[in-house]
Amino acid sequence: MLLAFIEWSVSPEIFHLGPVSVRWYGFLFAMAFVAGYFIMTWVFKKEGRPQTDLEQLSVYMIFGTVIGARLGHCLFYNPAYYLSNPIEILKVWEGGLASHGAALGILTAIYLFSKKKKNYPMLWTLDRIVIVVALAGTFIRLGNLFNSEIIGIPTQVSWAFIFTAVDDIPRHPAQLYESIAYFIIFLILLFIYYKGIEKKNGLLFGLFLVMVFSFRFFIEFLKENQSGFEAGMSLNMGQLLSIPFVIVGFVFIVKSIKPKAIK
Repeated sequence: MLLAFIEWSVSPEIFHLGPVSVRWYGFLFAMAFVAGYFIMTWVFKKEGRPQTDLEQLSVYMIFGTVIGARLGHCLFYNPAYYLSNPIEILKVWEGGLASHGAALGILTAIYLFSKKKKNYPMLWTLDRIVIVVALAGTFIRLGNLFNSEIIGIPTQVSWAFIFTAVDDIPRHPAQLYESIAYFIIFLILLFIYYKGIEKKNGLLFGLFLVMVFSFRFFIEFLKENQSGFEAGMSLNMGQLLSIPFVIVGFVFIVKSIKPKAIK
């Protein structure tokens, strides 16, 4: 019976040279930024914006994403440990990044960028950056798959994965579900932008929040809890954190389709 399932025993490491190890997660994380940079280069050229501004925005995005994702993981999922051992927060290379924290970090980064660059209203930037953020989610969840982390609950579906690094139980490949969903969302947002509907300020940003975090809410039912304290909760931390983002997304969508869009 086990032969009907997919045995996932891929090493998370691509190769290593002495003490230096190159892992799939790090490679895919970096590729998310590279792919995003190329897409945003096209956006900036399309709208006649200088490349130097994109380079500055990229720096803000990198720091906002990494810092926000790391702090989100530490403070949302295991605050007692990390507050007692604050130096551990700095060890990003050991893993532990949270998408909700990344979202907050990106919002903060774009706010700071817009404060510095007055000709870049925050909503203008958000409506375009969410396109590449959705694509980044595709890469990052593939990285989680290679790490055999954020695994799904046990199942008997024919496409179940057996993560040999974890146990011998067939499980939902939740990382793959999310990766595919985020890629579809990326294509939807890119299509809307290409068609020019993005001129309604806040529409793409609102759609991104609703689609990503609605899916995140429901996919959590197929995932194992990431922290022990979530056991027994009717909704886990990922779901509780997703609800506000979905609500905010609907607010932006409604306001964007009114005659006078928010600025």
